[in-house]
Amino acid sequence: MTLPLIYSAEIDQARRDGRPIVALESTIITHGMPAPQNLDTALAVEAEIRDQGAVPATIAVLDGAVRIGLDRDRLADLAAAQAVRKLSRADLAHAIVARATGSTTVAATMICARLAGIAVFATGGIGGVHRGAAEDFDISADLHELARSRVNVVCAGAKAILDLPKTLEVLETLGVPVIGYRTDRLPAFWSRDSGLAVPMRVDHVDEIARAHMLRADMGLEGGQLVVVPLDPSDEIPSDEIAPIVDAAIDAAAKHNIRGKEVTPFLLARIAEATQGRALAANIALIRNNARLAARLAVALAAA
Repeated sequence: MTLPLIYSAEIDQARRDGRPIVALESTIITHGMPAPQNLDTALAVEAEIRDQGAVPATIAVLDGAVRIGLDRDRLADLAAAQAVRKLSRADLAHAIVARATGSTTVAATMICARLAGIAVFATGGIGGVHRGAAEDFDISADLHELARSRVNVVCAGAKAILDLPKTLEVLETLGVPVIGYRTDRLPAFWSRDSGLAVPMRVDHVDEIARAHMLRADMGLEGGQLVVVPLDPSDEIPSDEIAPIVDAAIDAAAKHNIRGKEVTPFLLARIAEATQGRALAANIALIRNNARLAARLAVALAAA
């Protein structure tokens, strides 16, 4: 069966020219941010990648196919769409067969990027072990996909709404390299320091690129998780955001919010409680991650 991948004209040309490409998820557009910031941010992130010499490929499921790269009109349509499915490994294939409109999570974007031959993916923060997972076993598929798909994921750590120590422990158990770019501390999305040490530090993008290629030569499955803290002027320190996160988690439990709806609910509550500061930090960090991801893609293309 032919894989249902459709490349935009820009991505098709980039593939033929051998230009570096950076994958981007689409749940940030449909579930992670309100309008009009969702579309504005998507366009700004794509511009950051182009400014660094790479080509952005926002990924989504539309009209029975995985679209690798969306033009401005498709981005705008997705940003305004209602009842968009939030797709992960479990429901990606079914959404394609059902011709549903779906946005891709970290796990689904990694799968699609791997199928398209894209080795670098920029996102805001990955999913992980949810608080209370000892009782409800709520662990994001993102972690297992990092152990399967050979894609470098550049992010600001796992979302601070999660159990970060357990998330780091699961990544270690799965054999996923967690690389701090010019930092010894694990960032926590809106905050530069989660209070946890990063397992390994790298100060040069070329070193990350060489490790990626060596892992392939060694037959090691899975990708590398590259974590980069946002700029100090953009962060909300951990001790300030922590009680706000706790209150949002309590509200989710009170309203019986579960599954894929938890993260959007929490992000919206936290953005409201911080009077927009959390949203501004989210926008800043994804743009920052995109810049580094583009530089990594350029390094891999030149290797």
